[in-house]
Amino acid sequence: MEVLNTFFIAPFIDMADSPVFLLEVIIGGLLAGVMYSLVALGFVLIYKASGVFNFAQGAMVLFAALTLVGLMEKSIPLPLAIIISLAIMIGCAFAIERWLLRPLVNQAQIILFMATIGLNFVFEGGGQIVWGSDVKKLDIGIPDNSYDIGGVLLNSFDLTAAAVAAVLVAFLAVFFQKTAVGRALRAVADDHQAALSVGIPLKTIWVIVWSVAGFVALVAGIMWGGKAGVSFSLALIALKALPVLILGGFESVPGAIIGGLLIGVFEKVSEVYWGPAFGGAIEGWFAYMAALVFLMFRPQGLFGEKIIERV
Repeated sequence: MEVLNTFFIAPFIDMADSPVFLLEVIIGGLLAGVMYSLVALGFVLIYKASGVFNFAQGAMVLFAALTLVGLMEKSIPLPLAIIISLAIMIGCAFAIERWLLRPLVNQAQIILFMATIGLNFVFEGGGQIVWGSDVKKLDIGIPDNSYDIGGVLLNSFDLTAAAVAAVLVAFLAVFFQKTAVGRALRAVADDHQAALSVGIPLKTIWVIVWSVAGFVALVAGIMWGGKAGVSFSLALIALKALPVLILGGFESVPGAIIGGLLIGVFEKVSEVYWGPAFGGAIEGWFAYMAALVFLMFRPQGLFGEKIIERV
């Protein structure tokens, strides 16, 4: 009876007793979820273009943030440092297409996946060699203040980061769903050789997708690095996208957005209302457990295409 009360009765009574606090928790989850959606979007775009999970996305976030901080430490103004960092990430996209993806056209997905694991170590090692391994402070000029609005406590930095991420996510969603590049991307994802046979430039599509993924990594690195500093723990951001992708679907841009928001809310609500029953600190693993349960019932995700086994 005590277990029933702890897990199924008391949390909902607490929610009903303090709806304003519940709203604050949900808003905090949505703000975090927008950032999760942004990181997950980088995975989705590359998966749609090559059919492989990009294990190096987290390392790209780290490398982009380290590059930006390193340039700022050399007295380069923030706007110019952002432009140079973006140019470097685009240059990396050209290099990845030329020396990693082009030789592996039509290879098995596991080979491409292993290649991204190697790429992960290249970005991590390269960032450490060029910029060092110390924790670096990233000041992007956004105030970090808390405001009480109608009894709901909101943080100005979180609001700004969520707004920037939301605008970027919305733009990329429309761009890749409604434009000719988006249609070409879907064709490439279905069949590389068929896309080439109808005149779709595979090399160009891959460069565009990896450049966008690099831009997404740079924005995520700026926002997360500005909040908590730039360190090698940023590379673990990639792991936060896994439950988002499982929930939303690996091939769905809307799924990445909705999945990120849901995971953000699940994490915050579970930590506040169910965390004490587990001794606290369940925010770090609750999303993965929820994704594991979800896999049992809908392995393709909420917006993923139905899995059809060919025999």
